[in-house]
Amino acid sequence: MPGQPVDAAAVQLAEVLEAVWEKQRAPVEPLSETAGLTQIDAAYAVQQAWTALREARGEQVMGHKIGLTSQAMQQQMGVDQPDFGRLWASRYFAPQDTQATIPIDLFWQPRLEGELAFLLGQDLEGPNVTLQEVLGATEAVAASLEIVDSRIRDWRIRIYDTIADNASFGAFTLGAWQRKARAFDLQQLGMLIYKNGALVAQGVGAACLGHPARAVAWLANTLHRYGTRLKAGDVVLSGALAASFPVTRGDVCTLCMQGFPPLTVIFA
Repeated sequence: MPGQPVDAAAVQLAEVLEAVWEKQRAPVEPLSETAGLTQIDAAYAVQQAWTALREARGEQVMGHKIGLTSQAMQQQMGVDQPDFGRLWASRYFAPQDTQATIPIDLFWQPRLEGELAFLLGQDLEGPNVTLQEVLGATEAVAASLEIVDSRIRDWRIRIYDTIADNASFGAFTLGAWQRKARAFDLQQLGMLIYKNGALVAQGVGAACLGHPARAVAWLANTLHRYGTRLKAGDVVLSGALAASFPVTRGDVCTLCMQGFPPLTVIFA
């Protein structure tokens, strides 16, 4: 994080993850096993080193993603707390109207999940940010589809592995930003996802730490521990409302969320 000394071990692990990201090598065994990565702060140091490496190569950070906010995702991934990662602009796929096409070859073991995205109009700095302050600082809300992917072989992750791996970030797309959605009851907001015409996931806003804005508050307060904050203009993906599911070439997936236009992803 800003102001912290460079950790040579973190940089080394970041370079390993970058090689998998660029498909210069295959997914690796869990870093928690092979590199002794068993501390939360050490895992975030790897994530920060990886982001710094990518920024040095021209990457831009659009904001943050929050992961593992629902019980379904925590059970699916075998972890017991949320985490966060960075949204890298090179993996944002803007939709044409309400449809985005994403190349499946970018990923190793992709899974798809639906969630809400927040566009901040004001800075948010912890340590005591509340749900109400998040809603007050929000410029607009959008429906989002996120592809999660893992550089760890067979998704055999512990919390330390996924944190280091940029919270298993793969890619994302966003529906149209809606200012009116700030007044929606996001806690009760319903979500359905169809894959090739079949219903494969359903959830509700309350699945995300009880309220999607509460997840954003958690992020702001957690970032304070690392000497940084959420900034106006940041995009924040608040976390999945249901378990993720695998996708492959040719799949067509549509997110339907109350009050938002449908959002479709085609995996080419």
